[in-house]
Amino acid sequence: MENKNDWSVFRVRIDVHAPREAVYAAWTTRTGMESWFLRECIFYDAGGADKEADSLATNGETYSFRWFGYPDEVVETGTILEANGTDRFGFSFGQAGNCTVLLETVRDLVLVTLEQTAIPDDDQGRMHWHVGCKTGWTFYLANLKSLLEGGIDLRNRDERLQNMLNS
Repeated sequence: MENKNDWSVFRVRIDVHAPREAVYAAWTTRTGMESWFLRECIFYDAGGADKEADSLATNGETYSFRWFGYPDEVVETGTILEANGTDRFGFSFGQAGNCTVLLETVRDLVLVTLEQTAIPDDDQGRMHWHVGCKTGWTFYLANLKSLLEGGIDLRNRDERLQNMLNS
């Protein structure tokens, strides 16, 4: 039996009842990213200076990400590949490939689609980045929805608890 799954890409989607501008800012500002996704998010301007917490990330800038449940030495760095200011945001995601977020307004909600591409198609890529990242993004998109719709942050912030779905 032939395996027809494309391990180099996946998509996850969720509906969020919030203004598109708020959803976009949640992805493209330090304040936004730290509210639902990261322990620390720093966007750097073209000159390498830290951007203000509520300043939108733009094309060509860089970032560093740190998560709850991981030591400071675990940091993801990359480049903003696309940021149109309204409904598209893309960034490199280390060896795991590239991520693009599309926001589509439908009636009174925003459909959030995250696509991760250029995932290596080998055993590590399939399990660690395809399955692992898809699992992580599924939780974090649910947390984005929870926070923007109800104000509840579902992340584990207790550093003593390791290997948690929500950190």
